[in-house]
Amino acid sequence: MQAERLEALVQGIKAAGIAQQLVTDPSSIAYLIGYEIQPGERLLLLKVAADGRHQLYLNQLFPQASNLAHDLEIVTYRDGEPVISWLAQSLAPGKTGIDKVWPSHFLLDLMAARQDLQPVNAAYLVDDLRAIKSPEEQEIMREASALNDQAILALINLVADGLPESEMVSELAGIYQRLGCQGFSFEPIIAYGANGADPHHETNDDRPQPGDSVVIDIGSSYKGYCSDMTRTVFYGEPDEESRRVYETVRQAQEAAIKAVRPGVTLASIDRAARQVIEAAIERAKEEIGEYFTHRTGHFIGREVHEAGDVSEFNQAQAQVGQIFSIEPGIYLPGKVGVRIEDLVLVTETGCQVLNQVSKDLILVDPHLKF
Repeated sequence: MQAERLEALVQGIKAAGIAQQLVTDPSSIAYLIGYEIQPGERLLLLKVAADGRHQLYLNQLFPQASNLAHDLEIVTYRDGEPVISWLAQSLAPGKTGIDKVWPSHFLLDLMAARQDLQPVNAAYLVDDLRAIKSPEEQEIMREASALNDQAILALINLVADGLPESEMVSELAGIYQRLGCQGFSFEPIIAYGANGADPHHETNDDRPQPGDSVVIDIGSSYKGYCSDMTRTVFYGEPDEESRRVYETVRQAQEAAIKAVRPGVTLASIDRAARQVIEAAIERAKEEIGEYFTHRTGHFIGREVHEAGDVSEFNQAQAQVGQIFSIEPGIYLPGKVGVRIEDLVLVTETGCQVLNQVSKDLILVDPHLKF
């Protein structure tokens, strides 16, 4: 599979008129050749050349690559050696693709060493490959989402205990470990009441109060891929405004999911969710729409946020094999936050929703044992 990915990238490089692509994103290197490490401040670079003379640049500190199913030269270097000069000498003249995560000091040193090069942003060449999940990747993502379903149900069952947000995160770590996951795919968001009105709230030691919304946005890593989902439940009986906000978000998410199919623009999927919220504004004569302040979704795979999004400005078309989130939300500052999120896989006829936890309004009876 990885040999096919590398060959597909070579074909993309040739079609773009690029002499070579310098891949430095560790997730993309793992995707292309199966070598996975986080290099920190040191150089890790895969040179993919149109002429087939590929190279992998590794610090001697890193585990040495072996059993790679590719014909590539491995160049090792020690700290302090002029590895950028070696790279510069190896490059063919002309356009050189650079990916989006390479630290600028490396690029500037390369440009100084080879002023004849024409660096171009070619991150899209790998991003486009990664966006279309293979059948094997799709199955891993299904498994990861099924485990995330189990995790969020276990966490919802703990809401009644009234634990601080921080303790809920600690409990989640144990849940994931027992499920066989490899840690968090992002820092979990557990947000009670008004805290939930901040879409990226940082967990603190607050406890829930009766009537609070409880935003639970969680994901884990599993077999090298990420899960991500959100449910909002209530700690006791919510007020009517909170109920109305929840139902609006639920309907908006449902509308966006129904809009997913091959060939539609990602902007139209985002629009399907926003129209529901805007219609609710007209009915309720409340300006809740301005508090849906983020895009409807993001692409996901080896990283929790990959290139590509479901936003009102993205005119790219949905394609079979893409996996992205559908997560509209409404956030009323100082009052309540509601977000509902599922991952969807684009299929030939529409989409498959990878999360199966109910989106009906869930009211948790507080134990109030603090």
